[in-house]
Amino acid sequence: MAQTKLGARSPLMEAAVGFALGAVGGCILGATEDPVEKTLLVMTGAGPLKPVMDEVRTVGALGLGTLIGASALTTAMTAAVAGVILAAAVASVFVGTQSCGASHKDSMTLWASAGLAGAFGTTLSGATLGASIEWIVNNYSMVGLLWALSIFTVLKPPLHFVFKLLWKQGEACCTPRSKDWDSKRKHTEILELEQRQKVALQIEQRILTLEKGGSGTEDMTTWVTERRQREEMERRKTEIEEAEMEQRTMQDWINTAVVKYVDFLAFSGIPMTVVAIVTTGFGVFGYGGHQSVFIVLLALVAGITYLLLKSPDFKFWMLIGCMGMLATFVIAMLTLHAGQVVLTTAMKMRAAGQNHSRQNISTRMNQQSSLEALNAAFFAAKLCELALGAAVGGPLVRRGAGEVKVVVGGALVAGGLLVGLEFLAPVLGEGGKAGALLGMVGVAGVSVGAAVAVAGRWSSWPGTLGTAAGLVIGALVMGKWHIVNIGLQVPVAYVFAMTNPF
Repeated sequence: MAQTKLGARSPLMEAAVGFALGAVGGCILGATEDPVEKTLLVMTGAGPLKPVMDEVRTVGALGLGTLIGASALTTAMTAAVAGVILAAAVASVFVGTQSCGASHKDSMTLWASAGLAGAFGTTLSGATLGASIEWIVNNYSMVGLLWALSIFTVLKPPLHFVFKLLWKQGEACCTPRSKDWDSKRKHTEILELEQRQKVALQIEQRILTLEKGGSGTEDMTTWVTERRQREEMERRKTEIEEAEMEQRTMQDWINTAVVKYVDFLAFSGIPMTVVAIVTTGFGVFGYGGHQSVFIVLLALVAGITYLLLKSPDFKFWMLIGCMGMLATFVIAMLTLHAGQVVLTTAMKMRAAGQNHSRQNISTRMNQQSSLEALNAAFFAAKLCELALGAAVGGPLVRRGAGEVKVVVGGALVAGGLLVGLEFLAPVLGEGGKAGALLGMVGVAGVSVGAAVAVAGRWSSWPGTLGTAAGLVIGALVMGKWHIVNIGLQVPVAYVFAMTNPF
């Protein structure tokens, strides 16, 4: 769909409005920093960290990094897709049951219902997966998490075919709306035919009257009235056709989005899960610390990336799959590096005459590796959730959903979720709260992506620069000037907001 510029304001007004919208998106992005940081501090405390530290010896540093990274990214991706699918389902039902003459594009009820459903689905899915991961690690160790991740990845492709079948069945339930359109069209055609017959009869009567030498003044008045009726009928017919076309266009767009996101959910996690299985398998069989594991990991990542990027039918899920796998690789490298830093420091201290026991050094290495794995994985999952949210918000604005509705609505819903999670934290537990926060970041990403899209649609540079300035300043102020974190998140949101996954 071609982009259109936002209309006819002065450059100063565009800059002011753009700054306000950008500030809204930036503020909600910055507002996620503090709760996420607090949750991460709790997760990396002595108690929650102990089960992870105990497993470093079992799966190795690389295996731990890839497994935690793949699990965190799978949680983020699944939560985002669950929200999109639930929002699409609500929108599809709304479009299929709304009255024939109503406009879907400007319907506040449609966008509000779909947005709330998507936010609820994303947050609930994230909380469920986060609590499940915490329970599995505490009860069945990292090997149990590996089995759970593998089973989940294997089940997703067949389940996605089942979901597509169910979606088609649900779509077929909307056929009564098509019958309504046909009924209205036939009714209009019958009225039009009756009108034509009536006009033809009046013309014959007028001709007879004129042949007999009568006056046609009264007939002329009737003729003007009939012409107005015909114009009104033509207008109603045009409105019905336009409304039907709008409904079909909206439904086709929803179906396309659902198909692409279901494919994304089914296949995007395969590359990083394969990497996690291979590296963790080396660790389970006692080769977790061997140098060959790094070589195998590097070769595996390069090979899978090459195969996906060279695909003649390149799809959105392939791009995200590659990025998720590369993120998993980086998390594994950071996990390994954290342990190596401790070892290097211990060797320097030994050279300076400060000896530490091998057990003490090993414990510190495991602790630092676990800390780095959790920190890096959670940050990567947050970036992933933000990016996928922006990939929804940007296209919505470009499609004409309404800049203010998407930016402000997304921010309000995300803020409401943030407040609600503070009250529900004791019920959710640490894992559930972490997953729910990721879902909330995805909702905030919709607002940020919409603000980014607005920046690209102004007709003047002041509007674009004002929106960008508002976004950055709002994020920094509300994010307590975490320049590095904000500096990484804003470009990621920009890139994904400019994509069109639909």
